[in-house]
Amino acid sequence: MTLMTRDKSTVARECTERWLAALDTALQRCDIDTAAALFVADGYWRDVLAFTWGLHTYYGVDQIRSAMRLSAPNAGIFGLRLDEAVAPRYVMRAGVTAIESVFTFETAVGHGRGVVRLHPPSDDGQQRAWTLLTSLQEFREQRGIAAGVEHHSTRFGGPNWMDQRQEKVRFADTEPAVLVLGGGQAGLAVAARLGQLDVETLVIDREERIGDNWRHRYHSLVLHNEVWVNHLPFMPFPATWPTYVPKDKLAGWFEAYVDSMEINFWTGTEFVDGRYEPEHERWRVTTRRADGSERTVRPRHIVMATGVSGIPNLPTIPGLEHFSGAILHSSEFADGSTFAGREVFVIGSGNSGHDVAQEMYARGARVTLVQRSATSIASVGPDAAGRVYSLYSEGPSTEDCDLLNISIPYPVLRRSYQLITHDLSELDKDLIEGLESVGFRVDYGEDATGFQMKYLRRGGGYYLNVGCSDLIVEKKIQLRQFSEVSHFNATGVVLKDGRHVPVDAVVLATGYQPQQELVRKLLGDHVADRVGPVWGFDGEGELRNMWKRTAQEGLWFTAGSLAQCRIFSKFLALQIKACEEGLIARSADESTPRGALRSQDLEDAKLGIGAV
Repeated sequence: MTLMTRDKSTVARECTERWLAALDTALQRCDIDTAAALFVADGYWRDVLAFTWGLHTYYGVDQIRSAMRLSAPNAGIFGLRLDEAVAPRYVMRAGVTAIESVFTFETAVGHGRGVVRLHPPSDDGQQRAWTLLTSLQEFREQRGIAAGVEHHSTRFGGPNWMDQRQEKVRFADTEPAVLVLGGGQAGLAVAARLGQLDVETLVIDREERIGDNWRHRYHSLVLHNEVWVNHLPFMPFPATWPTYVPKDKLAGWFEAYVDSMEINFWTGTEFVDGRYEPEHERWRVTTRRADGSERTVRPRHIVMATGVSGIPNLPTIPGLEHFSGAILHSSEFADGSTFAGREVFVIGSGNSGHDVAQEMYARGARVTLVQRSATSIASVGPDAAGRVYSLYSEGPSTEDCDLLNISIPYPVLRRSYQLITHDLSELDKDLIEGLESVGFRVDYGEDATGFQMKYLRRGGGYYLNVGCSDLIVEKKIQLRQFSEVSHFNATGVVLKDGRHVPVDAVVLATGYQPQQELVRKLLGDHVADRVGPVWGFDGEGELRNMWKRTAQEGLWFTAGSLAQCRIFSKFLALQIKACEEGLIARSADESTPRGALRSQDLEDAKLGIGAV
C-alpha cells in the first residue's frame, strides 16, 4: 500500500468518525438543528424503516430537519459507529468524489446499518454529508437466522421432520398470518424472510410445479444479468454456476430453495376472490385447487408477489380478430420449433419481442419484428449493460453491496444512469448506427438514463442485446414499423401503401397491464382505487406502493429482479413482523414524515452538474 493510499484511507476514516460522533451526539440530545447542519444544503437522506417505519427520501436541509424533528424522538437512534466490514474509502458516484462509509447503529427496537457519503474536507474544516442512508436490519430480540432454534421432535415413535413439515403445509387447523400470491423470486424471497422471523406464511401459485413460472418460458431463455447479482436470501448460488443462469437451472433451484428454507407452498392453487374484514382485521380469501376443491383461508396480510408482469396487455389492432393464423401473447410462447418455415410477425421490440424473434429465427421461421415505439439498446456483458451492477464487482460482500445499492437517492441514481448510458452508447456506437441504417428507432430514455431507468419507471421499453440486434442489422430478421400497418385480414397484414404481406402467426410481445389492474381483478375496484398505481417513481423517488404499507390495510406488494427481491424482501418482512408485534399499524400512516417534492420537481432535481 502506497503512502498516498494510506493517507487517504486515514483521512476517510477520521472524517467519518468525526461526522458520525457529531450526528450521534445531536440525535441523543434531540438537537435536530445541529443534526441537519451536518448536511450540505442540497444533501439527501433516505430512511428505510429505522426512523420512519417506511421507505422515504428527503431532499435538502429543510426537509431533512423537518423529517428528523418528527421521527427522531421515537426512533431512539444511538451508538453510530463505523462498520469495520467495509472500510471508509474515496469513491466516484455519479461523477462526484465522496468519502463513502458504512456504519452501524442501534434503534429503539433493533439494529441498523447505514451509509454516509461525505464531501471531502473543505478549507474551513467543516465536514458535511452529501447522502445518508439509515436502515433497520433486524430486531434486537431475534438477531440473525432462526435456524438454530430446534423446532422438530427427535423423540422415537413421534412425528419426524417430514411429518411436521407436511402438517404445517396443510394448515388444516391453523391459518397463515401471511398469504403470498405468486411463487416466483418475489414470493419466495419474502416467504423465506418471514419464515426466519417466525411469521406463519403460505405461498400459493397456480402452476403445477414450483419453478414453472421460469421453466415454462421460451426454450432459450437465460438471465441477462450476471449470476453474482441474483442470489436469493440466505442461499447464494454455487460458485460453479454459469455467469448467465439458464431458466431451467433457476427453476430447479426454486424447488430446492422451497425445500431447504421450509417454505409452505401450495402448487396448482388459484386465487378466486378475496375481501378484507376490518372488524376481524383479516382477509377472507377463497382458493381453488387443481382438482376443483375450494378452501377459504383468513390471513391478516396478503402480499402480491405476482411481479411487474401480471395481466398480458392485448392492444386493439385493426382486423386482428379476422386473422386466421395463430395468435399468442409472448407469455404463452415456449418453443419456436412449430413455426419452422412459416411467416411470423412479432409485434413489440422490448426484451421479450427480440428474444421471441431470435428463437423463432433459430428454429427456421421467417421473422419480422414490428417496432411500436423507440427502444433503448445495450449489449449484454460485465463491461456493457452489466455496468449497472458494477458495484457488485468492487469487493464488498453481496450484503454490503445491497446496502450500498439502496443508499443511492433518486437524483444521484438518475445522474449515474445518464453517465452509464452515455458510455454504453459509445460502446455500442457501431451496433446502433447499424440498427438505425435499417430503420430501427433507438432512444436513450426520456432523460438519457437508458434501459435501467426505463425498467424502473415502466417495466419495459428496452432490449439487452444477446444477438437479435445483429440479426436485424444483417436483415436476417426483417423490421417493420407499426405505423406502416393498416390492418390485418384473414391471411396477413395490409400495409398503408396497399401491399399485402402474408403471415402465418402473430406473437404479441406487447407487455403487461399495470399491476393495479391485477388488484382490480382479484380484489375489486374499491381496493384498486384505494391503493393506486403500483411501480414507477413517486414524488420522493421511491417506487410506488412497493415493499411498504399501502392505503389498504394488510395489503403489500413485492416485485422486480432477483436482486430487488432479495434486497427489499428483508424490509417488507420486517414491517409485517412489526405489524404482528403491534409496533406499527397495518396500513400507511399519512402522519409519517414525507418528502415534499412533486413528481415534476423530482424529475427536475439536479446535482449541480450538467446533463450528459
